Amino acid sequence: MTKIDPITVEVIGSALMSIVEEMGEALVRASYSTNIKERRDCSTALFDWRGNTLCQAEHIPMHLGSFIGIIPHINKRYPADDIKPGDVFIGNDAYEGGATHLPDIVLAEPIFHGGTMVGWAVNTAHHADFADRGHAHIYQEGLRIPPVRLYREGRLQHDIQDMILLNCQVPHERLSDLRAQMSANRLCVQRMQDLCTKYGADKVLAAGDALQDYAERKMRAGIAAIPDGIYSFTDHFDSNQFPGMMKLTVDVTVKGDSIHLAFDAPPQVAAGLNVIYTALLATCYYAVKAVIDPTILPNAGLSRAITVEAPFGSLLNCKHPAAVDGRIAACQRVADLVQGALAQALPGKVTAAGNGTCTGALFTGTREDGALWVYLETIGGGAGARPAADGLSGVHVHMTNTSNLPVEALELEYPLTLLRYELVNGSAGAGAYRGGMGLRRVYRIEADCRLSVEGGRLAAYPWGLEGGLHAAGSHFGFGDGRENLSGTVELKAGQVVELVTPGGGGYGSPDGRARAAILQDLIEERISPEFAERVYGYRAEAKTRQATIA
Repeated sequence: MTKIDPITVEVIGSALMSIVEEMGEALVRASYSTNIKERRDCSTALFDWRGNTLCQAEHIPMHLGSFIGIIPHINKRYPADDIKPGDVFIGNDAYEGGATHLPDIVLAEPIFHGGTMVGWAVNTAHHADFADRGHAHIYQEGLRIPPVRLYREGRLQHDIQDMILLNCQVPHERLSDLRAQMSANRLCVQRMQDLCTKYGADKVLAAGDALQDYAERKMRAGIAAIPDGIYSFTDHFDSNQFPGMMKLTVDVTVKGDSIHLAFDAPPQVAAGLNVIYTALLATCYYAVKAVIDPTILPNAGLSRAITVEAPFGSLLNCKHPAAVDGRIAACQRVADLVQGALAQALPGKVTAAGNGTCTGALFTGTREDGALWVYLETIGGGAGARPAADGLSGVHVHMTNTSNLPVEALELEYPLTLLRYELVNGSAGAGAYRGGMGLRRVYRIEADCRLSVEGGRLAAYPWGLEGGLHAAGSHFGFGDGRENLSGTVELKAGQVVELVTPGGGGYGSPDGRARAAILQDLIEERISPEFAERVYGYRAEAKTRQATIA
């Protein structure tokens, strides 16, 4: 084994992170669709030749679930001596392709130096297509692609590309975004080859191994600082895709320098909310790392001390043919579960619950020339209050980490007008530190279209910590007073749709001034008591308390 000094390991490690960050920026700049070029719904990563994560750019934690799945599936389908320089594999299937849902199309290209494979360039991008789909099972959700060669030794396989594009509603967007993904991977290949030329492939590979070992040591040291024990937490999962609530529980067992997460969840559902196991792993790795030590390097080493289980065939560990399109909503709740449990073990190191959902709006229609258009956006909300600071407002939290689409980009590209785009006063959970505020987006429809809205935290409000109050929930409605917009609806030009996202929970017991702020928010919003009680839950109680204090 090649010996390497710590300074060289650090230098090469920084170079590897620089490669994936540059790769990510190249993908965003070269892409065509608003979901990638504006909302940055994409991620990039670099793997060693074995398929272990060397580093992932700081984009979207959820996408790690796609990355850790695709290389094993490629290796299962193709012998090592059949993989050549210039090959590029494409895949998106949750069961046979290593991805976590079908819109996230993954491209993986092997990296060779001196005739030897030294790594893999991997990226994924969310292709806002496959609209107007059902979610009773995976076969309704779009085109399933197992890992197949899109390029063979540098030559495009036109038949594969044509088959994929034929199944897309906006093929020119898909083609342009796929080309952007290709350019990002080619950049990564070139940079990695240059690095191997400069330091020697053996030294670069040895540094990769050392970096994974270092991440494992840091993770184990952080776990070892937690008192041994079992820490349990229960939360409820709600969505406009099913009635009522589902109970979710996690038992986090800390023993020495290892941690085990055991989930209890109901059986998988006939809706696109089920979580494939790699998506569950990605969520758990993120949630544990964020609490124990955010500086741990994002590579395969950090996962060696973490084991995860959930009943097979359940919502959190689904089996074929469960639908998985909206798996991010349940994964957001998994992150809340893990951090709620760890808050008991590490008081003062965990934030209150953030908005804890993924509010998605999918508009589809036909342009005057007959071409289809698809506009997807997931909308942020409030982040949970921190032990020593208020929560951030109007942001994505945990597993999503995308951007909200700017008004200018929305109105330039789609027949929609944004009448209001604002933070929602009164949506934040009160506390010694207040949670972040949710968002309100009000759209006016300029041409007939269809809209599908998905979201949670409608009644299972984001919780507070250490006496902090919970935040407001979601609300989806029409401008004409009708409420409870859900499923797919037909919209006519001139109609107005309002989407309101949850705030973040508060931290610490609120004092009199915090209660007064809640009351003032209610007054400024000029909302009815019925609306306040339904949407904001605790607001009526807070108002009563304020009157008592006064």
